[in-house]
Amino acid sequence: MDIIIRSSGGPIYEQIVTQVRQAVLRGELAAGDALPSMRALASDLRVSVITTKRAYEELEREGIVESMVGRGSFITGRDPGSLRDEGLRQVRTAARAAVDTACRYGVEEAELVEIVREIYGGMDNE
Repeated sequence: MDIIIRSSGGPIYEQIVTQVRQAVLRGELAAGDALPSMRALASDLRVSVITTKRAYEELEREGIVESMVGRGSFITGRDPGSLRDEGLRQVRTAARAAVDTACRYGVEEAELVEIVREIYGGMDNE
């Protein structure tokens, strides 16, 4: 698993969480797969161990990773479909907020859709 940190990609721990989550969704990481130790990942990425610890704690809260003292951190048996469903729920909530804001400021549906396309299209460049 290769994690790539981008200077403009937001907080480093969030980038780690996102990339592990995506690897699980794509099937690149499966139940029982071991993650690098927090220290090894911190060393590889040249970041603080505190940063990798925060990422692993967030992955545990999401039910993606289980950490065992003395053994390491492993991908749980959580169904990738349920993980995706949770993501869709969060997207729907954010989209509802965006639509509500657009309506308050008189932004037309076509304009909002174009804004979303611009943002989504720019995601590869970040």
